[in-house]
Amino acid sequence: MSGRAQPLRWGVNYTPSQSWFHSWLDFDLDAVRADLDSIAELGLDHVRIFPLWPILQPSRTLLRPQAITDVGKVVDAAAERNLDVAVDGLQGHLSSFDFLPSWLTSWHRRNMFTDPEVVDAQARLITALATEVSARSNVIGLTLGNETNQFAVERHPEQQHVSPARMGEWIGTLLDAARSAWPAGMHQHSFDDDVWFADSAPVTPRHAATLGDCSTVHSWVFTSVARNFGPGHPARTFFADYLVQLAQAWAEDPARPVWLQEIGAPAPFIAADDAPEFMESSLRPLLDTPNLWGVTWWCSHDVSRSLADFPELEYSLGLLDSNRAAKPLGTRFGELAAQQRASPALTRIRSTAVAFDPGDQASGAGRPITSPSGPVFAAWLERAAAGEPPALVRTSKLDDAAYLSARGIDTVVPAEPYPHAGKDS
Repeated sequence: MSGRAQPLRWGVNYTPSQSWFHSWLDFDLDAVRADLDSIAELGLDHVRIFPLWPILQPSRTLLRPQAITDVGKVVDAAAERNLDVAVDGLQGHLSSFDFLPSWLTSWHRRNMFTDPEVVDAQARLITALATEVSARSNVIGLTLGNETNQFAVERHPEQQHVSPARMGEWIGTLLDAARSAWPAGMHQHSFDDDVWFADSAPVTPRHAATLGDCSTVHSWVFTSVARNFGPGHPARTFFADYLVQLAQAWAEDPARPVWLQEIGAPAPFIAADDAPEFMESSLRPLLDTPNLWGVTWWCSHDVSRSLADFPELEYSLGLLDSNRAAKPLGTRFGELAAQQRASPALTRIRSTAVAFDPGDQASGAGRPITSPSGPVFAAWLERAAAGEPPALVRTSKLDDAAYLSARGIDTVVPAEPYPHAGKDS
């Protein structure tokens, strides 16, 4: 074991307590400052913010200067509270709601991933945001948008069709725009776990683990984990660690950073009284991962019950309630962050790895083998629950001695079914 090269970052995805993200429409800096005060009181060091795309760019050829300036004001307000800021660009998709500008929908429907004029407009927005915030000392970088892959998946009611190859080009184009305007920023893209598990997802694991300056992970147990494993099953609290290890396995660079960019405790899958323990039990197993950049909880403030039509689970995900009061979950998260700063977890090399066949790495075909219902997760979980969480490694890397050495892997075990896994376990 050894010390971490850089301190682990502890933060939260900022959801405004007043009017949620609709608050960008009637921007109130005093309300933002009050929200950031309540976040800073928890002892966190960064926030991730989400300006809405239709407000920033209501026409393909119009970027609203005031809306861009408002983003900078949030960054400045955060700096006054010693909070760093990560900025998302194309919002995009948030908490089941889509925010696409009108020039992409209905009579003006165009493909957001393949239409050259659309991509050019998106690049201008990314450039404008990067230009606005890059000179400020408390900014981290840009995420292209929140789970933009959701617009391209089969389940989306208005699916935007795109091939894996074209999706890679789209991500690369926008990352290049961010880097050109802001060379020093840490820029990345984000996605839900379809990327790791669903063959139909045009964002592939290779995209996830090679494009951008770090790999992002969004860990949500209300998807396939809760359907396959009942309350109290270790699969629920080890899922975030599994995703982090999967992101590492798909990276070509053994030292590539991984950012746990979203993790939450969604009701009713996690009862409110159990949320603090779920949070800590989910995070402690992965804190010794050498290249873990940081943990950013979803989310800061509960959604007010005065706002209609959210999925029920979205109303109670905050570390703080909609009146800015810390919940037991928030207090515990802040305490864990303080403990880790005072006594950082030693990093640990996972010398044993479960091997998996990556399938067609260009298209991503073959991904379901690593899903929570598949044999790779079962084999990995058996060892993790026994107290020795392993790494993961692609079989295509088993002959690469330098790669295995860089990751510290000296024992490889096959993925074999775990006989106790299942819905009633």
